[in-house]
Amino acid sequence: MFERLGLYAKLVRLDKPIGTLLLLWPTLWGLFVAADGWPEPAILCIFVLGTFLMRSAGCAMNDYFDRDVDRHVARTEKRVLTAGLIEPREALYVAAVLGLVSFILVLFLNVLTIFLALIAAILAVTYPLFKRFFAIPQAYLGVAFGFGIPMAFAAVQNEVPNVAWVMLLANVCWAIAYDTEYAMVDRDDDLRLGLKTSAITFGRYDVALVALCYLLAIALLGLVGYSLSYGWPYYLGLLLALGISALHLYWIRDRDRQACFKAFLHNTWLGAAVFCGIGLQLTLY
Repeated sequence: MFERLGLYAKLVRLDKPIGTLLLLWPTLWGLFVAADGWPEPAILCIFVLGTFLMRSAGCAMNDYFDRDVDRHVARTEKRVLTAGLIEPREALYVAAVLGLVSFILVLFLNVLTIFLALIAAILAVTYPLFKRFFAIPQAYLGVAFGFGIPMAFAAVQNEVPNVAWVMLLANVCWAIAYDTEYAMVDRDDDLRLGLKTSAITFGRYDVALVALCYLLAIALLGLVGYSLSYGWPYYLGLLLALGISALHLYWIRDRDRQACFKAFLHNTWLGAAVFCGIGLQLTLY
């Protein structure tokens, strides 16, 4: 039993928390901005736990849909489902259980949040399919990873104001940037397998367009701060995020696989910088 649980833990990437962090940071942005400070402890706990559960369920679904593709990619050929260590139906069972627990948590929130949670679940389940036909599936990932933002506003304010959608759009731009860095690692394999990624679509303009997406994300977050009359502490966080994005661009300039993966992993610090700016703003003002 313990051996099986260990395989399930690898299936949902418990050993690789970067996905959870990239999903959690925008959710925390939304929660703290919506609450204009610390959100209620119960709401905070529900969102943090729900983020972990839905990311884990998404990993299981991703491996289920990609099980025949992953065996042809050096980075993914040893995943537990691809390697045959668990059955495809087990991945579905794991995803279903995690999704069910996450949905039970949402039932403690208001009706609007429950409705948005259903949309978020559809986004999480269908994302792996978009790599088959959509030229920039990273944009869809950005919506899926950022949907905690409108959910957070709905849970705290029982409405989703315009600022929430601007924050979501900022997250889409950020996700295109960091997931393009991730896709640059597998570009040769994805080309051979006929998959669609932004790294392939952007072609030789990949680094320039990653830079543009970083700039758009930070500019949109700046617009959020302007609309909320935030002061220098918030923009200090954005300035730090801008510096981190510049570092990533320096790392990926030669398109080296290890450097691109390093930049992707380091994006958690960009999300943290924005959150620290929000926290400092709400603490000092």
